[in-house]
Amino acid sequence: MNDASFAQLGEFLRACRARIGPEDVGLPVFGRRRRVAGLRREEVAQLAGVSVDYYVRLEQGRGHHVSDAILDAVGRVLRLDPTEYEHMWDLARPTRVARTPTPTTVRPGVQVLLDVIAAPAFVLGRCMDVLAWNAPMDTMMDLSAMAPRERNMAWHAFLSPAAATFYPDWDTVAAETVAYLRLDAARRPGDGRMAALVEELSAGNPRFRPLWDAHQVTEKTHGTKQLAHAVFGTFAVDYETLALPGDADLLLVVYTTGPGVTA
Repeated sequence: MNDASFAQLGEFLRACRARIGPEDVGLPVFGRRRRVAGLRREEVAQLAGVSVDYYVRLEQGRGHHVSDAILDAVGRVLRLDPTEYEHMWDLARPTRVARTPTPTTVRPGVQVLLDVIAAPAFVLGRCMDVLAWNAPMDTMMDLSAMAPRERNMAWHAFLSPAAATFYPDWDTVAAETVAYLRLDAARRPGDGRMAALVEELSAGNPRFRPLWDAHQVTEKTHGTKQLAHAVFGTFAVDYETLALPGDADLLLVVYTTGPGVTA
């Protein structure tokens, strides 16, 4: 059993409960001020069809034997989206299978693929480590000049002195980065690399921990972000993220718009 995962499940449920108001689930709202943000635990229990004591145990990290039906019911009450549902299940059913070592390189064929892509592209590994990239991506972020430990998207967003300038909408980038990191962490309970990274980011930037403790989760399959470059100026880039067949932990990220990208 992974007690840390169940403790995080409780924290996640509390954070989600705080975001749902009684009016969102059809409960009456009376004039007196509520002492808690969002739903009360007894309200979640009632709507999910479980005892208050049972739901309290879930939020206390004692949900080791929670049933599939109860997880589904709680997820519906808390209005979890598909990504949040997956995250809840990752926490409630932590893997007991030994994980392979964290990849630090890509196979030669993947680098060849990167090099024939005209647009900026890179491979993202566990913990948001950047494992490989092509020349257009190097022009955009100067990855080859970074120390290996700095080639990490979360490290760059929170600890690089250039991040606030490079990301004009830093607040959005920071929130999305932490939300993806949270999702990734739940998929690999007990990953020492992830724990060390979270500790480093928490110590190095006071803006990180509140975002981490908010328990927001999101996938990064596609999207748009604003970047500011010393040569290209400020511009928007669209990106697409693709899983690499045969390498479940590696993602290929390609910027489909931006300087030097042709339609």
